[in-house]
Amino acid sequence: MVEIILPAILAGIGIALIAGPLGSFVVWRKMAYFGDTLAHASLMGLAFGFLLDINLNLALLVCCLAIATILVVLQRQKFIATDTLLGILAHSSLSVGLIAVSFLNDVRIDLMSYLFGDLLAVTPDDLYFIWGGVVVIAILLSFIWQPLLSATVNEELASVEGTNTDLMQLLLMLMVGLVIAVGMKFVGALIITSLLIIPAAGARRLSTTPEQMAMIASAIGMIAVLSGLYLSWEFDTPAGPSVVISASCLFVLSHLFKNKA
Repeated sequence: MVEIILPAILAGIGIALIAGPLGSFVVWRKMAYFGDTLAHASLMGLAFGFLLDINLNLALLVCCLAIATILVVLQRQKFIATDTLLGILAHSSLSVGLIAVSFLNDVRIDLMSYLFGDLLAVTPDDLYFIWGGVVVIAILLSFIWQPLLSATVNEELASVEGTNTDLMQLLLMLMVGLVIAVGMKFVGALIITSLLIIPAAGARRLSTTPEQMAMIASAIGMIAVLSGLYLSWEFDTPAGPSVVISASCLFVLSHLFKNKA
């Protein structure tokens, strides 16, 4: 039992740990649909990984980072509204991925595991990939936290003060893309964004500073992972959706707790 559940716990905690602060920026910047766009794009990366017979983790990472970069470049052109652009990229990349899958006649793909995740199938090699991404993002966030926060609170003022707001936006999107690439295989493409949004939304009600919100969001995410894995093990439910349901319950509790306080 320990050999099966321990890698899942370590993987989930790693994803939740770094999703907390990044999810806070996603909530502050109202970028929820951006996460969904990258999640759709990750399926395209998965399909090309199988089609070209390359490492799936590498294919997911390259695809998510490429879509994030393309989005930043197109946003700067200002020729189309951001929400429209996100919709175009999301559905186009998903369709390209599905077409690529149709060419895989000799390869069987369990799309359900990639759509909804399979935390209980995490291997030790997967843990290296997950925690490697966590360390990279944590180091980068520690260096750019203050300028990124300034650009989030007031982009024009931050620009006047010398902050490169375009660079901050690009780095944030690349980090979100990395989290989605890291977590998609284990939580699922359709619900990976929930680990960015739900804990951060719950933490917003319980915090008074940005740093506090980031830490509480990570804590909520880790509690959701542990309780979701317990539900999955005890009642034989899908691990990814069980984690999301747990996070949603914690979100509701955070509102009740705040109202009573």
